Amino acid sequence: MTVWIAIGLTAVSCYAVKLLGLLLVPAGVLERPLVRRMAALVPVALLAALTAQQTFADGRAVVLDARAAGLAAAAVVLLLRAPFLFVVAAAVVVTAGVRAMTG
Repeated sequence: MTVWIAIGLTAVSCYAVKLLGLLLVPAGVLERPLVRRMAALVPVALLAALTAQQTFADGRAVVLDARAAGLAAAAVVLLLRAPFLFVVAAAVVVTAGVRAMTG
């Protein structure tokens, strides 16, 4: 139960910090084209960094395993403009297949 309380408090704290940031930043700053562009690009960069970290890191070492093959398959299916569900399915199937073949 303590873990769930910590998760709840963390979620509320993160939301409060984000709300406080929105309240403290003047509206004129948010209207600037550079700020708008950065606000649009930062989430994409963060998601890419998280994906790379989860795919190629294992503790403190860089690894190249089945997760990389799954990511490559997802990238190929994404380039073919497939729906998101197919992108995820391709990554799962390829990752599972490589893990089954390599043990």
